[in-house]
Amino acid sequence: MKDFVEELKWRGMVHDIMPGTQEELNKGMTAAYIGFDPTADSLHIGNLVQIMTLVHFQKCGHKPIALVGGATGMVGDPSGKSAERNLLDEDTLNHNLSCVKKQLENFLEFEGDNAAEVVNNYDWFKDFNFLDFIRDVGKHITVNYMMAKDSVKSRLETGLSFTEFSYQLVQGYDFYYLWKHKNAKLQLGGSDQWGNIVTGTELIRRKEQGEAFAMTTPLITKADGSKFGKSEGGNIWLDAEKTSPYKFYQYWINSSDEDVEKYIKIFSLREKEEIEALISEHREAPHQRLLQRTLADELTVRVHSKEDLDTAIKASSILFGKSTTEDLASLDEKTLLQVFEGVPQTDVRKSELEGKDVTTFLSETTQNIIFKSKGEARKMIQGGGVSINKTKVTTPDQSVDFDLLQDKYLLAQRGKKNYYLIKVV
Repeated sequence: MKDFVEELKWRGMVHDIMPGTQEELNKGMTAAYIGFDPTADSLHIGNLVQIMTLVHFQKCGHKPIALVGGATGMVGDPSGKSAERNLLDEDTLNHNLSCVKKQLENFLEFEGDNAAEVVNNYDWFKDFNFLDFIRDVGKHITVNYMMAKDSVKSRLETGLSFTEFSYQLVQGYDFYYLWKHKNAKLQLGGSDQWGNIVTGTELIRRKEQGEAFAMTTPLITKADGSKFGKSEGGNIWLDAEKTSPYKFYQYWINSSDEDVEKYIKIFSLREKEEIEALISEHREAPHQRLLQRTLADELTVRVHSKEDLDTAIKASSILFGKSTTEDLASLDEKTLLQVFEGVPQTDVRKSELEGKDVTTFLSETTQNIIFKSKGEARKMIQGGGVSINKTKVTTPDQSVDFDLLQDKYLLAQRGKKNYYLIKVV
């Protein structure tokens, strides 16, 4: 068995670790769990650190348990939050849980001696009444102990409901339940979860005189200070409907050189020697973006598919490299619009194309957003600097009879970098 703690240390994935954790894991196969919050119907790449922690745990021969918080999702974790959040109704939670579970199944192995398991804490909380809970759980943890937690102290001035205050007891009981019924000796999570996790180890110690362990990963920040996992449009989701494979791929391709050296260690399944060799090769020619391409390829295939990766690469080459009319025509409408998000767009009536030459079309018909005059358009066409749908326009008198992309779009290109998307209505 590979040493899990050493594996995470070289990958830069250890923040806090309880004494004795490494020794416990080295005794043999151990079960550990991480909780996932079902506040949305998809995980995002901010969750990917914890998913990869479970993946590495399983690859080191141990049993990973992913807990989806059907019960804790009804309460709300105050950790890292500045205000109370809205609570979800049961139907929404159940929908979110099934979606999250499906995504986790893309990463973990559910067969074999150390098969992964997905559990839902609603299963053991749904019949637990309030009086039993405060008697069997609440009496073991003092208010002083709970008040000392950073997640509580940071909210005392702005206000903290009893619901959120009690969250650490609910998460602590999760650990106790999995320790007792699933033999889970270790809870893993992000560094902001340390307080909640050790409440669980304390509950196990006080209630059963048992021993349990805790280990957290650092919260990832980007070199420029912005939040990892966010783009201008918000979260980068694992669900293709929320974040297209093209946008997902672009997020990793656009990583800075400083960030990508950190990311490849955390998110790639390649071994240490291979990753170190890739980093060395990348440093010799950073302009070739070897690490960015390697990581973007690996993660896009794992989260989506090889086919989605091929489409994302093709879409990227349309903007930034050589591509053909066929490449452009093969993009679905959603990807096409995302590739050309931000470029000037205009609508043209289909009837306005009839009998038009390309010079008139690229100036007057398109409200002069591409060329200010027919003369300017003609001159650039004659110089070989104009394309429509990636096909070079060869003569100023050519008629506008190009095949529409997705039956409604034309893509005009002026020079190397100026694109215009025309919607034919």
